[in-house]
Amino acid sequence: MSIFQLIILDYKKYKKYGGNCVSILFFTQGFWAVFQYRIANFIYRLKIPVLKQLGQFFCLVWQKGIEMLTGISIPSSATIGHSFYIGHFGGIIINANAVIGNNCNISQGVTIGVSGLNENRGVPKIGDNVYLGANCVVAGDIYIGNNVMVSACSLVTRDVEPNNVVMGVPAVKIASKGSNGYI
Repeated sequence: MSIFQLIILDYKKYKKYGGNCVSILFFTQGFWAVFQYRIANFIYRLKIPVLKQLGQFFCLVWQKGIEMLTGISIPSSATIGHSFYIGHFGGIIINANAVIGNNCNISQGVTIGVSGLNENRGVPKIGDNVYLGANCVVAGDIYIGNNVMVSACSLVTRDVEPNNVVMGVPAVKIASKGSNGYI
């Protein structure tokens, strides 16, 4: 999928939630961070060394500006599928090695990070159609299945099967209805 297709799909996702062109482009900090990530990720994957190095320097400065303005940190090396939506800005940290599937939503205060020791150390892989509620932490070498909803203020350090709703510290399954209605 091209960078333009990814940006258009991200924009359409924001539009779906009621934004208009002016409000999305000029007043939606989540979209700013996602847009900057798409450009930076494109440059990160370039095969032309000189252009890649120059572009990465520009994107790193731009990323730090976005981080200071929005409180959202999305490194260029993360892998994020199409139609990515950040519902509210602030306090969002995504590890550089994180993998996030298509059509995912995250809220404010979410951390997707590294955890574990020795051979268990790693970063989450998140499936498609996943909703991560406000202030949740997803950490470690784990897999979050498709259509999962992680409730607000939860700590997820173990795999979550598809179509489940998890909640708590540590997060436990509370339902099997998945993210339907949240995405």
